[in-house]
Amino acid sequence: MTLNFDVPPEDKAALETGPAFTPRFDEKGLVTAVVTDARDGELLMVAHMNAEALALTIETGIAHYYSRSRKGLWKKGESSGNLQTVQEIRTDCDQDAIWLKVSVAGHDATCHTGRRSCFYRTVGVEGGKATVTITDDHRHFNPEAVYSKN
Repeated sequence: MTLNFDVPPEDKAALETGPAFTPRFDEKGLVTAVVTDARDGELLMVAHMNAEALALTIETGIAHYYSRSRKGLWKKGESSGNLQTVQEIRTDCDQDAIWLKVSVAGHDATCHTGRRSCFYRTVGVEGGKATVTITDDHRHFNPEAVYSKN
């Protein structure tokens, strides 16, 4: 089955309150996806989806994204075993962002660094300069071991 998305309606009210799912992809054909843990709401990652990735996510229940750096489809967790099973998909008011609530398999980690979340650093100011400090250094898996087999 191939999922097709309707063209976004010109009518703002229909877009904001109507029943049609009409994701508004940007000029590169992407929509932003915010990903949180369905269990506790922890922000895990932010990624992008093209129409194919979004359709596969809806059809399979497993999160798929579009990798801008690799310029291709990316099934999250395919290499690491940390697949993301989608529990709920939401869209924002103008349908230009997606929110996935997921359960993470494997090591319960999302970040390629082995951490649970990609947001493991806090931004601060030190001596008039912006700095980042690692606030979550717990590794759920060893990235060198997991990704060396690929």
